[in-house]
Amino acid sequence: MADNAKKAAKLAAELERLKRMREFENEYPDDFVIGGIDEAGRGPYAGPVVCACVVLPRDVDILYVNDSKKLSEHMRDVLYDEIMEKAVSVGVGIADNELIDRVNILQADYIAAADAVSQLSVRPDVLLNDAIIIPQVDIVQRSIVKGDAKSISIAAASIIAKVTRDRIMKEYDALYPQYGFAQNKGYGTRAHEEAIRQYGICPIHRRSFLSKFGVENNR
Repeated sequence: MADNAKKAAKLAAELERLKRMREFENEYPDDFVIGGIDEAGRGPYAGPVVCACVVLPRDVDILYVNDSKKLSEHMRDVLYDEIMEKAVSVGVGIADNELIDRVNILQADYIAAADAVSQLSVRPDVLLNDAIIIPQVDIVQRSIVKGDAKSISIAAASIIAKVTRDRIMKEYDALYPQYGFAQNKGYGTRAHEEAIRQYGICPIHRRSFLSKFGVENNR
């Protein structure tokens, strides 16, 4: 009985948290189509930036959906499948390292976000974005600082973007195993920096991020 009471209390707390995660969505009429946008991979030395746009049913319950950074890899994978199953539509945009070097990371993020929106099967009435406004998109947008922890739509997008990018980096790890991409996902860990000093850069490194290693962005 004690265990059942603990489970019930835990579920009640989670449902209350999810209720708070809908506060931004609930500011709009029930028939509004709301898209949540977030990205993964703005800071790494290597690989793409990935942006996702997710449209969820307004009354959907996806337990434990949250900012992807607050979730374990296993939980992100579980939630990825549930989001993909329950979402009205999902779009994913990818800007590779060459585009990042050519136009800079912010502009590449905008391009990936606009691509994600263009892939949706429905047109949102409003986009809830994690701290950005996308200039290429002619839809009403709302920038929410730390939105992935405040909006269920943005949180869902953060999970889709993060899992998609992590899977890409694991594929790159098979091609360039010396850099440890499966573990570091391209971020500037000590081991990754040591590998760059030992082996130089590989085709998926962002030259514009690596000036301290004497790498010039001459693409």
